[in-house]
Amino acid sequence: MHALPPPVSARRLRWFLALPKLGVVLLLAAVAALLWLLNQNEIEEERAGLIKDVLWLEQNLRFHLANNEEQFQQLAYDLGTQADRQRLFQIRANHMLKNNPDIAQIVWFDARHQVIDALPGAQPADSELEAFGPPVTQKAFELASRLTKRVYSEPFFLRGNTAHFALAVPVFAERKLSGMLVVSYSIDAMLGNLVPWWFAEKYRVVVVNDNDVQFAAKSNIEGTPNISYELPFDPPGYGLIIRVTNYQSAGNPLQRLLAGAILFLAAGVFWSLWIVRDLMKKRALTEEALRAEHALRSAMEDSLTVGMRARDLTGKIIYVNPAFCRMTGFASDELVGHSPPMPYWVPEQYEETMAMHQVVMAGEAPPDGFEITFRRKDGEHFQALVYEAPLIDGNGQHTGWMASVLDVTERRRAEELARLQQEQLQFTSRLVTMGEMASTLAHELNQPLAAIASYNTGCLNLLASKAVDCGDIREALEKLGVQAQRAGRIIRRVHDFVRKSEPKRAPCALREIVDDCTGFVEAEMRKRHVRIESTLPPLSPVLADRLMLEQVLLNLIRNGMEAMSATPENERVLHISAVASGSEVVVSVADNGCGIAPEVREKLFTAFFSTKQEGMGVGLSICRSIIEFHRGRLWVEENPQSPTGHGTIFKFTLPLESA
Repeated sequence: MHALPPPVSARRLRWFLALPKLGVVLLLAAVAALLWLLNQNEIEEERAGLIKDVLWLEQNLRFHLANNEEQFQQLAYDLGTQADRQRLFQIRANHMLKNNPDIAQIVWFDARHQVIDALPGAQPADSELEAFGPPVTQKAFELASRLTKRVYSEPFFLRGNTAHFALAVPVFAERKLSGMLVVSYSIDAMLGNLVPWWFAEKYRVVVVNDNDVQFAAKSNIEGTPNISYELPFDPPGYGLIIRVTNYQSAGNPLQRLLAGAILFLAAGVFWSLWIVRDLMKKRALTEEALRAEHALRSAMEDSLTVGMRARDLTGKIIYVNPAFCRMTGFASDELVGHSPPMPYWVPEQYEETMAMHQVVMAGEAPPDGFEITFRRKDGEHFQALVYEAPLIDGNGQHTGWMASVLDVTERRRAEELARLQQEQLQFTSRLVTMGEMASTLAHELNQPLAAIASYNTGCLNLLASKAVDCGDIREALEKLGVQAQRAGRIIRRVHDFVRKSEPKRAPCALREIVDDCTGFVEAEMRKRHVRIESTLPPLSPVLADRLMLEQVLLNLIRNGMEAMSATPENERVLHISAVASGSEVVVSVADNGCGIAPEVREKLFTAFFSTKQEGMGVGLSICRSIIEFHRGRLWVEENPQSPTGHGTIFKFTLPLESA
């Protein structure tokens, strides 16, 4: 007979008991990994502390030697310039020996290597430099004499196997080498003097060379070396190295205590599994409450805007964050629990605000957000951008609406200021263009004025004669009127181009705009010997601001004429064409000029970048802004049809009226 399966409740209980056991095993593994990481971290901290202390020691040694160098340099200078030099040497050298236990001896030699004086008082045998030290000292003496500056010697050993190095400082009298100060340092004494007790309690300090020959050492600890760090001992140099080593310490009892405590706690967890069954129901209730609270907080925290406001399905405020309170000026307790109308609503816009509130409550809020005017507690109005999202509880039920509110007042002001500045820049650019064309326009205007003056003189002469023919006077007056109309057209074009007006897009005939622009530059064309050809098929009107479009075309035409200044006169042709492409038209201005380098083409539309010596660099930037304002594009290409092999084509698109 088959055994009956265990009860379902017992099976579930075994599962519940097995999961914590698995968790405890994983916990133990994690603790072992944590202890290993803590040990590695401790090693890294020891190494970082070692490096920091070694750098401090190296800086202390360097500062000590540099300070002594300056004092001995001053002593050498005084010995070469002052009168009572023997007494000066005794006083200064004695002072240096008292304050620097690491200085073994200070010797003053003359230029012939004879000892003048020495402290301590014992002088080398037969007063020769060779008797004072090994050959490295003689080498340092000669090198300092040749270089006329202080020089350190190689390290050497004296009696008692004590390591030293010497510093040779030249003495000059009347710009001539009159002697040498030779200072002998004891490396052992230097470590004993400059390595503090606390440093020796922590580390072993050794001075070695490249061949690992030990010159001096200091330490108050023993044990197994652990980590070491090396730095060059320079000055004196010559391959000397400061090696600092720390030693392994006894294991950290705190870590062992921590591991034991964790094992004890793990045993306690196993024991506690026997009472887990009684806590399951309470835990389930707690988790349900926690899910609801977590869902509310998650919705608030997931908002990426500044102010957050939560409302229930009736429109009552159930939560506001501090940012929303700062934005409106109301405290949290003044807003939470409040139903419409809200205290931050603008009374004058109550109907519009209530209508938007009802749209949100109906779940029809715009997904891209909406702008609305709110009022602060002090009465100041501000523009807010609001995004509404459903508020879902832990059971997936829709319980209200969460709003993210952003104060965009300053952004709107900045956008308006930028728009006004752009308009002013465009207006200034047109004035600059007129200034550049002033002489040409003056010459163009002078011709009809001169003709008017000539016809006027002819009429006066006819009237002054006795035989007046009315037909002659009428013909002269008609010609005078034609010239006056010609001058008026020139003045009207200038007036229309420089007048300041609000941008307004309206249907415009592209051919008329091109004709006005070519008429504008007609005098400059003759001056530069440029011919303009236009290919403009019948097109629907374009939706554009006529004045702004004229500014773009005029800028491109003048740039093209200037680019052909070095082109042979018979090839100075500027071609203007337009091609309809779907709901837009592509306008091209092609020249046979010198072309544009690829690296320049990338920066061509950047503000204040210009290839002209006197250019401001805003023309093409403004042109692109104008075309983009008209929902078009402006770009530049090479002109493959140019007879010069170079040439440039500027193209831009404009929407047709039907678009």
